[in-house]
Amino acid sequence: MPDTNAADVKIVDVIAHPLTQTLPRPTVTSWGRYTEVSIVLVEIRTDAGLVGVGEALARFSPKAYAELIETSLKPRLIGQNPTDITQHWRTMRRALSGRAGGMLIEAIAGVDIALWDITGKMANLPIFRLLGGVGRTQVPVYAASVNWGSDEFMDGELDRYLEKGFPRVKVKIANPVRDACRRIERLRKRAGDNIELCVDANWAYALEEAVEVGRALTANGYVWFEEPLRPEDEQGYEQLHRQCVTPLAAGESNYTLDQAMRLVSNRTLSYLQPDVARSGGITETRRMAEFAAAYDVSYAPHIGMSGIVCETASLHLAAAMPNLRAMECETDSSPFKTAITGAAPGADRQKNGYLPVPTGPGLGIEVDWDAVARLRTS
Repeated sequence: MPDTNAADVKIVDVIAHPLTQTLPRPTVTSWGRYTEVSIVLVEIRTDAGLVGVGEALARFSPKAYAELIETSLKPRLIGQNPTDITQHWRTMRRALSGRAGGMLIEAIAGVDIALWDITGKMANLPIFRLLGGVGRTQVPVYAASVNWGSDEFMDGELDRYLEKGFPRVKVKIANPVRDACRRIERLRKRAGDNIELCVDANWAYALEEAVEVGRALTANGYVWFEEPLRPEDEQGYEQLHRQCVTPLAAGESNYTLDQAMRLVSNRTLSYLQPDVARSGGITETRRMAEFAAAYDVSYAPHIGMSGIVCETASLHLAAAMPNLRAMECETDSSPFKTAITGAAPGADRQKNGYLPVPTGPGLGIEVDWDAVARLRTS
């Protein structure tokens, strides 16, 4: 850091970069087939020459997010010290009234991650050290995901991840239920008993259908059943928990801690899965993970079709949280992961299902702003 008193450092600019890319291969879930996706990178500049970067989960309409950041959040930050992160979060939250969620909290997430990046650089410490970690320098990860498709297609997807050395793999399932149950059994036999398998339904099922799928998961030793029901159906999750032996996982659809409290505090969920680029950034995601820890619920960071900044911020949180189970590791080789920084994607850096945590200041990555310009949404 330049020879400047940290207390005197001020934010001088906040720039939102809406980015869009065509996926190298489509992602197929119960929601549909995705061929294109977007994110927003947030760049925060200071008068000390330090620059922080964050990522907002803005899969569609990224220009709208960028406008929200630059017109409603930026004026609240200019001239402020970047290290007052909690106060900045509260101030940005008041940009829009109503319940917390949607575009505002995802936009705040991008800003928040950038503020933590700057704060780490000012302290000359990686973020996981700032968070007061548990001495973890590598993080267990699972491959995401075996996409929904024909038997032969899903077999090939699974084989690809096993060849990469992943001991943990997530499988996407959908309707019809009969096909889902059959493939749950088929993939378990193909993987063998030593591979941890979990499934993600992306809200595909009604309660009765989820109960039937849950029986197949239990019979085949799957680790968790992720988002079987729509996130608003908390009563449905509680009923499913009473009827399903396989542990339930959810949380990627939650924006703030209050939206996770009920199913965590009554232990309906065994795994909480907030996404740092949606759930208000590092500040709010940390609160969610620590709240889960108080109830012996595991933390399993979600990452989906996101970029290297989201992945890296998740890695720092995963390293620091005491209740970590495993972190999602998206295996696509998209430009969001390969071009934005000099760091290789986690899927290429993992070894036997473990990913080392960056040790440089802040996030520990340097952004290629020329690459960002090339990916900018037209």
